[in-house]
Formats: sequence, structure tokens, C-alpha cells
Amino acid sequence: MSEEFNKQSFREKLKNIKVNRTAVVSTCVLIVAVIIITAVAIASNRSKKDDIPLDTSPNTERNETVTPPADTEKNDPPKTPTVTPEDTTSKPVEDKLPTFVLPVNGALTKKHDPTLQVYSNTMNDYRVHLGVDIVTEANAPVYAAADGKVDKIWDDTLMGYCIAIKHSGNCYTIYKNLAETLPDGIAEGVSVRSGQLIASVGESAMVEVAEEPHLHFEMTVADLGVDPLEYFDEKALASLNIDASHGE
Repeated sequence: MSEEFNKQSFREKLKNIKVNRTAVVSTCVLIVAVIIITAVAIASNRSKKDDIPLDTSPNTERNETVTPPADTEKNDPPKTPTVTPEDTTSKPVEDKLPTFVLPVNGALTKKHDPTLQVYSNTMNDYRVHLGVDIVTEANAPVYAAADGKVDKIWDDTLMGYCIAIKHSGNCYTIYKNLAETLPDGIAEGVSVRSGQLIASVGESAMVEVAEEPHLHFEMTVADLGVDPLEYFDEKALASLNIDASHGE
């Protein structure tokens, strides 16, 4: 009986060993299958990624290549505005001086000299003389030396009643030692024509009151004092009597 029990126990052990072996084999097969399936899936995904072309365009939604706009400010030449005949005729030419006429008839007694001092009968001393003095009769008519606009009218303590006229070319003519009363229509801002009556000779300049009645005439170009005689033509200078008896 003991021998029969041992045989039965041995059979049961063999049976259990077979069952356990079958379970181990099944588990191993399952694990291997999972590994194979996972490897196949990974390989498939990598293959799909390699097939997709790279899109370097900024617009990834439409896969379009965007060309940046041209820099028109740097590359394109500046546009030249169209000038109509009206544009050229309506604008005055500011870089050219007008033609000048003598502002008064008379004799030249003092010339323009910013360096050499001349004797002043009124002040009883020597001083530079800016402008020219043209001796004439008291109340003699004074004319605009060129087309322009009356820029300023004022009473100067030393030079008396004065008028400044602005002309083209950034030029001014200045008339001093005038009579107080001016012709009708002469005022600041009024346009005048060459040879138009603008004043009369007076005796209002205190520093030249001892002189004969005369017009003190000055001129500036580009804000610099110049010799007015250099801007009159030969015909105008020929009509100006130069009094040699007076100092230059």
C-alpha cells in the first residue's frame, strides 16, 4: 500500500510540473508576441515620419512659401514729382538779384567803406561809413531801387526815419535820413515796383544833420552789408554825379 501511495504522489508531481511548464511557456510566448507587436508599431511610426517632407515655410497650415516684401525704401529709386508749368511760373526765383535803379538823383559825396574812417562834420570825428550818401535837394523824391516789399518802417535815434525793402535773392535796400511824411499807400507789407515813389529826402539823421540834404542808402545781400555801387549798371552809375570835392 505504501508503494502504491508513492506512485500516485509521483504522478501528481509530474502532472503539476507539466502544468507549470505549460504556463511558463505560454507566458513567454505572450511576452515575445507583445515585444514583436511593439517593435513593429515603432518601426511603422518611424517610417511614416520619414516619409513626411519638412515644411520650412512660415505658413505651416497651407504649406506655402512666403516671399518677404521688397524693401522699397532702400531699393526703389525716389519718385520725382511731376512739375506742371503752373508750378514753375508761380514761384519766384529767390537766388537771382533784381536790376537796380538809382533811388534818388544827385551827387555821390560819401562811398561805402566798412574799414576806412571818414570825417563826420556832425560828430566832429572819424568813423566808418556803411552805405553811400547822395546829396540832393531837401524833399527830393526817393524811389524804390527795385521790385520788392516794404519790410520795415522805423524811426532810428541816429539815422532818422528809415525804410527797408526786401527784394529777391535775400537782398534788402535801406533808405535813411528821410522826411517823416510818407506817400499814400506806403506801409509795411506793401509791394512796390522799381522806380516807385516811396519817400522824400529829409534831415532826420542826427549824426549827419550838419551835412547837406542827402539820402543815406545802404544795401545787404544774404545778411551782409555790401557796397550799393557794385550792384548798379553802368548806365545808372553814369547818371550819378560823383562830387570829387568830398572825401571818399
